[in-house]
Amino acid sequence: MIITIIRTVLLYASVIIAVRLMGKRQIGDMQPSELVITLIIADIASLPMEDVSRPMLSGLIPTLVLVSCEIILSVIMMKNSKFRKVVCGSPVMIIEDGKLLQDKMKSLRITVEDLCIQLRQLGVFALEDVQYCIAETNGKISVLQKPDKRNPTAEDLGIEINDSGLEVVVISDGRFLDTSIRLCNTDAKNLNKILKKNKTTVEDVFIMTYNRSGKYNIIQKQI
Repeated sequence: MIITIIRTVLLYASVIIAVRLMGKRQIGDMQPSELVITLIIADIASLPMEDVSRPMLSGLIPTLVLVSCEIILSVIMMKNSKFRKVVCGSPVMIIEDGKLLQDKMKSLRITVEDLCIQLRQLGVFALEDVQYCIAETNGKISVLQKPDKRNPTAEDLGIEINDSGLEVVVISDGRFLDTSIRLCNTDAKNLNKILKKNKTTVEDVFIMTYNRSGKYNIIQKQI
């Protein structure tokens, strides 16, 4: 039993490392080649877990080979756009100048219902509001609404907005987050002054957010 647990933990760690080496994409953002290799790796790693008579290397070596192939493949795709097109395909326009391209939808096997679902997820609830819609190679769509349906920007309205920088979590569950603190150009000493001003300590804080303009929000732990 102990051997099985150790083998499972080691194989689990190897799969995590393999996925990390391939990049930080989520499942929905993966290209076809990445998704296929991820599924194969998971299947290969499960074999030594199920059968303890199999050597560990029967799962580790194929995993290493597949990850190496994916890394080499991604480098080639970066250098050669034609090869990338063969492996990943190309984006396809399915709405152009407000016109729904039915032949493109048929070739992609996308139904109107599927298209409307994805549009609603992007905050677009009417087909007639769309000027351009592109089916990307990862299966998602990108949408540009018609000019009269787009939200006006500050530039359109002639408004100047001060840049307050990125608001980040600098304290989480009673601990300083060093990387986040550096992002907003401050330090733990300054944050401690703010905490003292608010009559609390870092140990009592559940979440504290902060941005470069000095704006902050403190949520204390519930007792």
